[in-house]
Amino acid sequence: MKKSAALAYAALLLALFFPGLRQAAPASPAESPAAGRPPSPAAVTAAAPERVRLLLDGQVRELPLEEYLVGVLAGEMPASFAPEALKAQAVAARTYALYCAVGHKHAGADVCADPGCCQAWLDEERMRRSWGESYEQNLALLRAAVGQTAGEYLSYEGEPVLAAFHASSAGATEASGAIWSPRPYLVSVPSPESAETVPRYVSRLLCAPLDFRDTLLAAHPEADLSGEPAGWLGPVEHDESGRVASITLGGVLVRGTELRTLFSLRSTAFTLAYGEEGFCFTVTGSGHGVGMSQYGAEVMAQNGADYREILAHYYPGTVLVF
Repeated sequence: MKKSAALAYAALLLALFFPGLRQAAPASPAESPAAGRPPSPAAVTAAAPERVRLLLDGQVRELPLEEYLVGVLAGEMPASFAPEALKAQAVAARTYALYCAVGHKHAGADVCADPGCCQAWLDEERMRRSWGESYEQNLALLRAAVGQTAGEYLSYEGEPVLAAFHASSAGATEASGAIWSPRPYLVSVPSPESAETVPRYVSRLLCAPLDFRDTLLAAHPEADLSGEPAGWLGPVEHDESGRVASITLGGVLVRGTELRTLFSLRSTAFTLAYGEEGFCFTVTGSGHGVGMSQYGAEVMAQNGADYREILAHYYPGTVLVF
């Protein structure tokens, strides 16, 4: 492992000082641990750098990687989570930042602070405002999680992986191939969280027939939404994780991911029914479902799993480089 890390570090130095040796990845739409399409990593094995260039409010700010990761943990996971869950998040966040940097996701920067694109990040002012009197205690917990995993990241076949993560799953995570391109380490695995361990694990959205019709027709004007609203609902197809892959509405096949966007649903693990109150979405979990479930990691940690076991469970086949 140490030999692999040394070779990785040497490759990074070559890439930094001899740019011509570094293969640029093709430009692609933004993707984050939360949504969208991921960038393709360059064919370069890299060790975790000491500093990171963060795009924040239109400006590039350079800061130590480990300091950046503390801000990511503050924005992405409750500081009250178990230490092993926080450490798993630290490794996933470090890996994701490295993946974006190697893949040239941003021109002139490695990552950004937009959670809809890269990873959430909080500065000291926002942490103090969010935590109040618990600031020092929470900061110490996050610094410990980052420090105890310093330099560690996940790799697959010598490259940093797309360490996607999300808030909570509905019994199983989503395979990346269901919504993005397939990756051998982002497959569907069981996840142990439940309504007893996750706030708002199940949510409901009611939609009046007129609003439902207008929203759907704006995206699919070819849909036939005449007649009784109950007749608009057609067959539902589920993927291997149990989430909605597609549903036929007004004779048109609509992907579950599109419906999630159209109606701002918390996840694609939902049921849709029509009744006296109108259309009702009943949604379980939160997020795209790919990669590590943060609440699942918390449950595993509370049950005695360490961060290595958590990472191996949610990113099977990856290697922890340190």
